Amino acid sequence: MAATFLFFGILVLDQLVKGLIQISYLPGESTPLIDGVFHITYVLNPGAAFGLLENQTWFFILAAVVIILAFIRFYPQLRRECGFLHYGCVAMVAGAVGNLIDRIKTGLVVDFLDFRIWPVFNLADIAIVLGAASMVYAILFKIREDDES
Repeated sequence: MAATFLFFGILVLDQLVKGLIQISYLPGESTPLIDGVFHITYVLNPGAAFGLLENQTWFFILAAVVIILAFIRFYPQLRRECGFLHYGCVAMVAGAVGNLIDRIKTGLVVDFLDFRIWPVFNLADIAIVLGAASMVYAILFKIREDDES
């Protein structure tokens, strides 16, 4: 039940904030929240992280669908794993679905969090990175601990 709330919480928050950005800003428009450090900047990203593989929309859609199908297939086993692995996978897939929705709607991902020293990103990207970090932590430390017990 907590995994369902995590998944839909991430997905709904991501899509709501992206929608708010889209109706409040024009592409390229920026508002400094901490001048020179943190801005809200509306960017339409045609690629992946850091703009990699620009305009490869079908590749990203196919990759996301494969990840989602694998997640669904292995979820019964995943639920029995440690929380870091389980919830990390849930967060990562929720982020992937959030960005997939953007790609299906427009072929582009809405990004808006701009720290000026890093490429602009969004809440789905945060979920993907934190989910992946949680999974790596589980694989390197938690699962090994469970095996040794």
